[in-house]
Amino acid sequence: MARYAVRKLDDIPSIDDEGVDWKPLQHFFRLTAFGLNVYRAPEPGVPLIGDHDEAAGAHEELYLVLEGSVAFTIDGERHECPAGTVVAIGDPSVRRAAVASSAGAAVLAVGNRAAERFESTWQPEHFEGVPTVDDPS
Repeated sequence: MARYAVRKLDDIPSIDDEGVDWKPLQHFFRLTAFGLNVYRAPEPGVPLIGDHDEAAGAHEELYLVLEGSVAFTIDGERHECPAGTVVAIGDPSVRRAAVASSAGAAVLAVGNRAAERFESTWQPEHFEGVPTVDDPS
């Protein structure tokens, strides 16, 4: 495996998954630390993320809407998410699905097994005073 790689998203091979342009980034780059995929829809109404939970694998997932608009249904609640929206699902038992609301909608999906703490080179003092989603606004 190469020590690093740089590619344009459009140069990464696609898998046609029931009308979804699936870019298997984790597979293509041979990454092993986390799952990583991009899903694009050619037209509105195309399911980008099938209805599922991650309870069996105990995975946390994060989705980033890269382009267009996507309707996420999370625990039965619908959220219209334009480009730039981040959806973080820390509880693997939460059901989720996403459908393209616009042509060309694209979602980056990242996931891995939940852990006590992510092993990082960042130190706790790097985050002093930086709020989290659970902190009051």
